[in-house]
Amino acid sequence: MQDAIGHNVSDAKRKKLAFVASPDAAAEAARTALHARYKGVSVDDADVIIALGGDGLMLASLHGFMDQGKPIFGMHHGSVGFLMNKFSEDGLAERVAEAKMTLLHPLEMTATDADGNSHTALAINEVSLLRMTAQAAKLQIAIDGKTRMEELICDGALLATPAGSTAYNLSAHGPILPIDAQLLALTPISAFRPRRWRGALLPENAKVTFTALEAEKRPISAVADHSEFRNVIEVSVRQSKAHNLLMLFDKDHSLDERILAEQFLP
Repeated sequence: MQDAIGHNVSDAKRKKLAFVASPDAAAEAARTALHARYKGVSVDDADVIIALGGDGLMLASLHGFMDQGKPIFGMHHGSVGFLMNKFSEDGLAERVAEAKMTLLHPLEMTATDADGNSHTALAINEVSLLRMTAQAAKLQIAIDGKTRMEELICDGALLATPAGSTAYNLSAHGPILPIDAQLLALTPISAFRPRRWRGALLPENAKVTFTALEAEKRPISAVADHSEFRNVIEVSVRQSKAHNLLMLFDKDHSLDERILAEQFLP
C-alpha cells in the first residue's frame, strides 16, 4: 500500500532507521540504545529518520533533511514535544509501519535590509517581525500586492503555518489551524493601533508583504524559525511548494488530533 505521495507504508518493519538526538545526555543515551536495538544505519542510508528530543530538534531535523524524501518520526525526549510522538523503546518498527504521514510545505521569506541586501530563509512554524528597540514598530501590510493595513502600530506581527499555529502564534492569541487547512494565520503581536485588530486568516497561496514604516526610528528584525535578519525594511512571505517536509505520527495520536485537542485544553 502507498500513501498519497507514493511512499510504501505497508511494511516499515523492513525499513532502515537512522537515529538523531538533541545534545542532551539522556537523549543521546536513548539514541545509542535504539541504534543498537534496531540496527540503525546512517542518515544517508536510512528510509526513516527517528528524532529524539523536543520540538526544537524536530524543527532542526525538518530543516536539515528537507527534500530528501525521508520521513521523520519524532519521539519526545526534551522539554516541549507538541510535534513529537511518545517515547518508548518497544515496538518502534511496528509504530513506524502504522504511522500516519503528514506532508507540509514551509514558508519562504525574502527580507530586504536597510543596506539593500536581500536575505532568504524558510520557516516551518512562522515568520515573525519584531521591534528591535523601545520604539513600537509601524508596519504596512499588503496581501497579493494590495495594501490591506495602512499602519499597524505593534510589537510585531507574524505569519504562521497550520503546523506552527500552536507555537508563537497561539501565544500571541492567534487561531489554531487544523493541519490540513489550506490557510495561514496573520497575527499581530501586542497591537496598539488598531487596538482591536485580531489578525486575519489567509489562503495558503497568499503573498504577504510587510513594509517597515519609519524604519530608521523604529527598526525591526525578521525571523524565519531560527534565522534572524535585522534592520529590515521590507519582508515578503509566501508558501513554497517547491519544498516538502514529511512527518510520521502514531496512528492514534496524529498531528491533526493534537491540534484539535489543543483547542479544548483548560
